[in-house]
Amino acid sequence: MTRLTNDPKRFADEALQGFVLAHPDHVQRVHGGVVRSTESPSGQVAVVLGGGSGHYPAFAGWVGPGLAHGAACGNVFASPSASQVYSVARAADNGGGVLLGFGNYAGDVLHFGQAAETLRAEGIDTRVLTVSDDIASNTPDQHEDRRGIAGDLIVLKIAGAAAEQGHDLDTVERIARRANARTRSLGVAFGGCTLPGADEPLFTVPDGTMAIGLGIHGEPGISETSLGSAVAVADLLVDGVLAEEPERGVAGYDGRAAVLLNGLGDTKYEELFVVYARVAERLAEAGLTVVAPEVGEHVTSLDMAGLSLSLTFLDPELEACWTAPADTPAFRRGSASGRKRRTEVLDGVARQEVEPGTPDSHRLAAVATEVLRAMAATAGASEQALGDLDAIAGDGDHGQGMVLGSSAALRGAEEALAQGAGVRTLLVRAGEAWSENAGGTSGALWGSALAAAGNALADDRGATGADVVTALCEGAAAILDRGGASVGDKTMVDALVPFTDRLTAAHAGGASLSDAWRQAAAAATDAAAATAGITARRGRARTHGEHSLGHPDPGATSFALLMTTAAAYVGEHTTPTGAES
Repeated sequence: MTRLTNDPKRFADEALQGFVLAHPDHVQRVHGGVVRSTESPSGQVAVVLGGGSGHYPAFAGWVGPGLAHGAACGNVFASPSASQVYSVARAADNGGGVLLGFGNYAGDVLHFGQAAETLRAEGIDTRVLTVSDDIASNTPDQHEDRRGIAGDLIVLKIAGAAAEQGHDLDTVERIARRANARTRSLGVAFGGCTLPGADEPLFTVPDGTMAIGLGIHGEPGISETSLGSAVAVADLLVDGVLAEEPERGVAGYDGRAAVLLNGLGDTKYEELFVVYARVAERLAEAGLTVVAPEVGEHVTSLDMAGLSLSLTFLDPELEACWTAPADTPAFRRGSASGRKRRTEVLDGVARQEVEPGTPDSHRLAAVATEVLRAMAATAGASEQALGDLDAIAGDGDHGQGMVLGSSAALRGAEEALAQGAGVRTLLVRAGEAWSENAGGTSGALWGSALAAAGNALADDRGATGADVVTALCEGAAAILDRGGASVGDKTMVDALVPFTDRLTAAHAGGASLSDAWRQAAAAATDAAAATAGITARRGRARTHGEHSLGHPDPGATSFALLMTTAAAYVGEHTTPTGAES
């Protein structure tokens, strides 16, 4: 349990600040994360990692010569926003291009992907590497669609060494992808972790049992079995990863492997060593040669009790990168020091001043701000319920993410409104703030939706009811395009599509905007409740299949709640611009 906190919602930010102050010789802070405090050679590929907080040493602890050039750091168990990733990458760029590396989770895929698009548009060659080592989360033929867990360290260490060796971006990417293709991990948990400020863990494991195939964001395991001795646990892990060992004598693999036995936050080092003794024995019996093993806490999950085993089946090139020197706050090997300090902290984010909107557009912006205020209040009141719902088959942070996102969007809207913004600029700024502060999949989707809705309106004129309906549909289209989910996948989309279908039909049939919105919100509420009968097919809940049956999807539920709140507000307020027609 995380006992030493101030404001739990600022836990990740305060922890990062303390980390930077504790390691000034290695890192310096920039918007969204950290970069090296030492210089890197001009033209060197910049390896930028990232993900949610709560996993230390991952990811900020791996920044330094021989490994990463920067790390984008999100909230606890939530991906960093696209602008945070962009900022860190810009600060880390040495002119040789950027490799963005992260675990394969939907929110990270969305935000890092958006950042990559922005960097490429500015002429910075950017590649994206998703680590997918968790054998429990998908079948061998779907290796690239698996989750990234402790294998992140091995894959990203190899990528960083390849960059340090002076390879170009094509080569660094090729080596990193081969490392990912050769890496397999399996984990077990004996108890769940507790989010900062929470009183209960995200999941529990009955006494005398262990959960197999856990995630690193507080997700429960895929299955449970009896807890045996350290030998039994070691055998289970070794059997799991060796089941996918490649054929020896092919493609440079001759039975040499990098090995990582990783503690998840609560399991003691001595326990890990007891388990590793059996792991080493089993690997030797299997004829494997262990290369530079690592035993300890490398990718944690706050205070989760458990451990994981990762193997990377090496060829000579991968082995050279795995054993190469590195000097970071949390991972050191050989000698990679002696760099000159950087003298300037860079920030890749530039903001333009708000251009005032016309009176009609500004009045509509004021209405939009009040709608966001009501939505933020609803999110706050529902935080615990949404978190509990998300913990059933996810990581339990959906309520917190919705609060962080909606309250940030409100602040962004208020700041823009105070500067005279029209409705387009105000909603775009609100969307940027939602994505920036919430992180995660929902942060990316809600942020994209608000920005798309804003861009469908204008700063130089008001809006009719038909204009507002069009803007809402554009926001929905952004979610569908960015998230890639369909009706029936048990996501927000299951409530979103019925909402927009009913909204457009009702308004086209002559209903006022407020009446059409109320009908649409009711349809979304019914659809969200109906997701209880669906098995999740996307997102983190996908890996826990049947666990989510009987419970509605948290994303669909929060969408319906916020649209119902907005409907009530729109029903009470009309605008002088005709938006109620």
